[in-house]
Amino acid sequence: MQNHPSYPVLSQLLAKYPATGGALFQVYNDLTLAQRWTDVEVLDLPACKRAGIKGQRPTPDTSQGPSICVVVPCSLSESISTSWLRAAFASLDPSPSEIYVAITSEDTSTVYYKISQGIVKPPV
Repeated sequence: MQNHPSYPVLSQLLAKYPATGGALFQVYNDLTLAQRWTDVEVLDLPACKRAGIKGQRPTPDTSQGPSICVVVPCSLSESISTSWLRAAFASLDPSPSEIYVAITSEDTSTVYYKISQGIVKPPV
């Protein structure tokens, strides 16, 4: 991992949160290399005891431009709760209306779930 090009960007938070380092490394590389996010920055989320990732996600609609998103990585083996999700929102300033939780597995699969604050009516 130390020889990977993304390691210098992640090294400080990988050392600070070693239990969640694998998920952070996997999601960061998925977003930057496979999904081609731009202006990516790694955020410290001490209330969640992990790092988050903020960046611009490309959109297929060229008239809109990229949207800014926040992703909080975790592994499939972790238990998360509503209080953990509240802490994730509270750790971000300004608090976004939605975040993505990236759940990683040992086979390098990553699933992204969009989580909104409060009760949100789904689009019709």
